[in-house]
Amino acid sequence: MPSPAPGLTIARLAEAGGVGVETVRYYQRRGLLPEPPRPAGSGSGGGVRRYGAGDVRRLRFIRSAQAAGFTLEQIGELLALDAGEDRARARTLAEERIAALDARIAELEAARASLRRLAGACASGGKGPCPILEAFGV
Repeated sequence: MPSPAPGLTIARLAEAGGVGVETVRYYQRRGLLPEPPRPAGSGSGGGVRRYGAGDVRRLRFIRSAQAAGFTLEQIGELLALDAGEDRARARTLAEERIAALDARIAELEAARASLRRLAGACASGGKGPCPILEAFGV
């Protein structure tokens, strides 16, 4: 009996990266994740593509960068950078992301403060329409 081919199937890669198979395929179509060739013939691996530890690391990197708010285009650029040669560009991308996060945080804090004021006005028990509903045009 032949031994199984080394490496992970796409399903196992997806599982290891915490995503679905279709997400892996999407990343491949976007050029973020390489698509290994199918083994030639019907020998070892039965024509099933196999992925290695480097693919798992790359998939996890993509997911982590997305969680940090990077776009897929920015992630592609980060993946293309050579960490030893282009730290300045990687730092610039990170600083741009930090600035965008700071702006979003400021927006959310302003929304929270506004909603707190409305909730306080609603709790005052005055007569007339609820200030929260009135503020949202109900």
